[in-house]
Amino acid sequence: MEVEGEVPATAAAAIANGLWGGEEASPAPFSAEQLDVEAYAAQYSGRTRLARLIFVADRCGVETMKLEALRMAYDEIKRGEDVQLHRDVALKINVRLGPRYGLDQAWVDTVSRRAEQRKEKLENELNGYRTNLIKESIRMGYNDIGDFFYAHGQLSDAFKSYIRTRDYCTTSKHIVQMCMNVILVSIELGQFAHVSNYVSKAEQTPDSLDPIIVAKLRAAAGLANLETKKYKLAARKFVETGIELGNNYSEVIAPQDVAVYGALCALASFDRSDLKSKVIDNINFRNFLELVPEVRELVNDFYASRYGSCLGHLEKLKPNLLLDIHLHGHVETLYTDIRHKAIIQYTLPFISVDLNTMATAFKTSVSMLEKELAALITENKIQARIDSHNKILYARHADQRNTTFQRVLQTGNEFERDVKSMLLRANLLKHEYNQRTGSRKM
Repeated sequence: MEVEGEVPATAAAAIANGLWGGEEASPAPFSAEQLDVEAYAAQYSGRTRLARLIFVADRCGVETMKLEALRMAYDEIKRGEDVQLHRDVALKINVRLGPRYGLDQAWVDTVSRRAEQRKEKLENELNGYRTNLIKESIRMGYNDIGDFFYAHGQLSDAFKSYIRTRDYCTTSKHIVQMCMNVILVSIELGQFAHVSNYVSKAEQTPDSLDPIIVAKLRAAAGLANLETKKYKLAARKFVETGIELGNNYSEVIAPQDVAVYGALCALASFDRSDLKSKVIDNINFRNFLELVPEVRELVNDFYASRYGSCLGHLEKLKPNLLLDIHLHGHVETLYTDIRHKAIIQYTLPFISVDLNTMATAFKTSVSMLEKELAALITENKIQARIDSHNKILYARHADQRNTTFQRVLQTGNEFERDVKSMLLRANLLKHEYNQRTGSRKM
């Protein structure tokens, strides 16, 4: 049976393409002192905790941290029912943690046997509900099967089961529950088009939503826009996320993530006025920023034009961000956009800028800065020219005197045209050269 919105067949392996860090990448340059793996994992729950631990293990270049992440993932898996993930993690550990952290075949057999019995029972119950045509029981039956598949790592099957509850939803609460289940699985599968779609469906329900649900939907929408590189939309969603989110969505995102994702996307895409009103002066989002003081400081430094300090904070955060399961692929783009925006804002007020002074402010060499400025001038993002001999940047400001004269002439021409039009109309009315209904007098 085909299900509308069904995950494509290729997405059966999307665990590897979505949250599970399947793509191989060179290990991030990383210092073991920078990330407390245990404290980091404690921010999350459910499968996303496993996904993040495995992602850290795959990308981290520090052996002790890698093994610590795998050990925690192994222990967490043994508290669940995903036997395939147990096999994968045991293979990654490769007996480096001793015999206790090898493949536990007895546990695998026990869990698999219990899973088969549970699955058969749930399917029999669902068939009974469908025979009796009890909509609420059918909905709950599909939900139970979806939960079963989700717990066992069969995400595509879980997605299909949750989708099928749609036809048996009788209240707004049921629709919202269905949407939240689909959003959760879609995020893990990396199917972010479904995330956006079902966020919209949940928001369109006629009844008012609980503030916690609204906050969850904002965070999910922010993730979807981040993954599709719509950074401005992502920033808006994250800064609109209510503080009610707290730790209530730890199976997907932590409040610290909302602060980091929202701040970086805002710095890369917002203008100064938006940055001030929607981020710095936003009391709601400020509560998130307080959880990550380094991010709060870099936002304030950027707005206060302390670009060297801001970029320094960003460099310190970079190793950690490269180990973030959602942000790692966007770090370079966001950093480049933030740096370019800082350079543009630095040059904007001046007629000429000494490149040596500017290089000191940005903690870079004059030659590297010159290349960056040349690229921005070529892209028409800075109206200026570079004196390479004297190392000075000269702004190409428009001729304000000539612009003012042109504007005055244009205004005069428009005024003359309007006056002539009014005089013509007045004369037509005076001499009754107007058409009346039913007759025409000349």
